[in-house]
Amino acid sequence: MVKVVAKNFIKEDKVDEFIALAAKLVQETVQNDAGCIHYGLYQDLSNPQVLTIIEEWENREALNQHMAAKHFQEASARFKDFVENPGEINLYQKLA
Repeated sequence: MVKVVAKNFIKEDKVDEFIALAAKLVQETVQNDAGCIHYGLYQDLSNPQVLTIIEEWENREALNQHMAAKHFQEASARFKDFVENPGEINLYQKLA
């Protein structure tokens, strides 16, 4: 199992647009990507410009297929227009 935490720092005037695009990505991923256990968009309670996608995948292969999918590629390309600072992406594997 692989978990992904993709933290995004969004421009203040682009938060709503980012949420709309990310929500569409979440819906398409959950409906279409094999091996997706969980895929959700979260907003930081103290800073609404911090939006994080938390994902859970059966394995690294399923994650790689997701990242190669058309809906992910298109959304990723558009996300670049919304970011204020570079994001953080961390991949985790469960140990215990």
